Amino acid sequence: MNLNSDVGIVAIGRNEGERLRRCFLSLMDFSSQIVYVDSGSTDHSQDIARSLSIDVVNLDLSIPFTAARARNTGLERLLLLNPNIKFVQFVDGDCEVVPTWLNVAYQQLLAHPEIAVVCGRRREQFPEKSVYNRLCDLEWDTPVGESKYCGGDAMMRVSALKQVGGYNAQLIAGEEPELCVRLRQQGWKIWRIDAEMTLHDAQMLHFHQWWKRTIRSGYAYAQGAYLHGKPPECHWLKESRRIWLWGLIIPLLSLSLAPFSQGWSLILLVAYLLLTYRIIQSQLKRGLSFQEAFVYALFCVIGKFPQLQGQIQFWLNQFRGKQNPLIEYKLSPN
Repeated sequence: MNLNSDVGIVAIGRNEGERLRRCFLSLMDFSSQIVYVDSGSTDHSQDIARSLSIDVVNLDLSIPFTAARARNTGLERLLLLNPNIKFVQFVDGDCEVVPTWLNVAYQQLLAHPEIAVVCGRRREQFPEKSVYNRLCDLEWDTPVGESKYCGGDAMMRVSALKQVGGYNAQLIAGEEPELCVRLRQQGWKIWRIDAEMTLHDAQMLHFHQWWKRTIRSGYAYAQGAYLHGKPPECHWLKESRRIWLWGLIIPLLSLSLAPFSQGWSLILLVAYLLLTYRIIQSQLKRGLSFQEAFVYALFCVIGKFPQLQGQIQFWLNQFRGKQNPLIEYKLSPN
């Protein structure tokens, strides 16, 4: 078997500009089978791809954009160009693939036929630019070994994807974990290995970007729980309940009961300090400095409120029978 003939690449993007060029350049020495799926970019993303002789697919503008639909479309195009592709590396257009990754992931899938998805360490490329970028870098640092989920960058077995029908194209966020749920239900394994995979450029420099991104995570938790929250999976049910507890129930009880308890109900708010302390302790054990652990804990606690906003947004859409548009947090490149 040969990596170049067995592995195809699907990159997706929307207004990624020069980030997209860096993504392509990190891939071209390892595969000639690259498909780029563009989701309505208004910059020069498509021109960049074509200048590098990369196959470009434009998503139908009449249907709402989702990353899931873009990945499905990219895989369909890849298999049309080469029906013998065995593995597909999905990558977001704001990421650069580490030179050693594709061969490492390929060898892992060859050696373990029970594995459907293999992923590695995604790092934030410029964590020093903002506290929000640094938070992303900490978020990417997850345990190695068998896992329940993967992220947007991963190498997948094409036969496994075909078996479960690919991504759920209706999801605006959390599409990879939802796919992994269905793969695991069919007996496949998801594996995270101790290897460098991609460098991600979040370009998250402002608080409002972080807030919108966190709204999106709350929306994803709600939709995931709606789809697969029943036993035995209970997908993201616990996470969603915690969001409602910390984002709504505790502050609502504390403030609404204050007039009837002579203010004693406000003591419930001390729970946020205890939650912050608990997160700090867990991050110190992980090896973070106290300052980093404190900042991480603080944003985890504050994040319950935009996550609640995302949960409410999802359930309102369900009630109205509407599909939410993309929740975008990135600034378009100049």
